[in-house]
Amino acid sequence: MKKLTTIFSLVFLVLFVSACKNEKSLQSYLVESSGRDGFFTGDLPVSSILSVKADVSDEIKETMKSIKKINVAFLRKTDDNSTTYEVEIGTLKNIFTSEDYKSLGSIKAKGMNMKVYYTGNTDSLDEVIVFGYSKEAGVGVARLLGENMNPVKIIEMMNSVNMDASNLESFSTIFAGK
Repeated sequence: MKKLTTIFSLVFLVLFVSACKNEKSLQSYLVESSGRDGFFTGDLPVSSILSVKADVSDEIKETMKSIKKINVAFLRKTDDNSTTYEVEIGTLKNIFTSEDYKSLGSIKAKGMNMKVYYTGNTDSLDEVIVFGYSKEAGVGVARLLGENMNPVKIIEMMNSVNMDASNLESFSTIFAGK
């Protein structure tokens, strides 16, 4: 009987330890970044950033409704935070090595590195994530959350929307103040 108890205890311990992953998720990163010195973080409703042209189709308007909000975390690069900047790049790169995040592509231009990821099925996305960094600007991540987002329709929508200039100005002043 003692042997059986020992075996069950070991099996339970192995299952318990393997269930407790120490992997960092994007959600935990966004929460931990909130309130840290030098970080700009926040949840942005899509309606505060994008305004639809009057002549877009009902499908594009419906696609916009499938997007709920955007989570943002950004660390502006300064001379004083070079080490933090490098650590944050490494942390985000590590998060995106998870099998949960599938790559859509990457862009390198004018010293800026950007990578786009998604979660969900290819025809029904749950998240679209843009991770970028630059020695001049800093490091940041934006996560577009929605329900059953269609990637083709999202691309069509992005081609059919205007960025609200007044909101972009207010965001740029926030970043300039950090």
